[in-house]
Amino acid sequence: MSSHGFHVHGPHDHELEHAAQHGQSDRFAGTIAVTTAILATVGALFAYQGGATQANAALYKNNAAIAKTEAANQWAYYQAKGSKQNLAELGAELVSDERRARFVQSAERYKAEKEPIKAKAEALEQEVKDWNEKSDAQMHQHHRWAQATTALQIAIALAAIALLTKRDWLKWGVFGVAGLGLALGAAAALHL
Repeated sequence: MSSHGFHVHGPHDHELEHAAQHGQSDRFAGTIAVTTAILATVGALFAYQGGATQANAALYKNNAAIAKTEAANQWAYYQAKGSKQNLAELGAELVSDERRARFVQSAERYKAEKEPIKAKAEALEQEVKDWNEKSDAQMHQHHRWAQATTALQIAIALAAIALLTKRDWLKWGVFGVAGLGLALGAAAALHL
């Protein structure tokens, strides 16, 4: 509006004022707007869950790598004890009878020391397997969250097209794709 009271209306402004004065509303646009807001909110939650499961998968894979290194260290320790046992047994064969008892005793000690080392290495290998399975499960769940988020993003894009074209069949397409996204989100939440 100018300082002289002269006001120019654009066609859109006129329609908005007319609708406001006469209580008219565009149900189609209102439905699409509310649907889009809901889909964007749910999509943000799905994206957050997808990121969280991906981070968990990486953390679990890291834990598996740490346990794998510890298991390898235990197997190397086990092998070293085995080598010492073999040397002691060889020494027992090569020395005189009066020195043999010392080598036999050392060989038996190394043999006894190997068993708990082997048990610890095997337990660590099981831990590696468990961490890897947890990581794989988290990655599967991450993919489901990502699929759900993608479906909701497609539904939002369809909603924009439906709003611009005012096509009722596109509105139903929005609901269909959104339903698919929600089903995928439910599958992710249920670890399916």
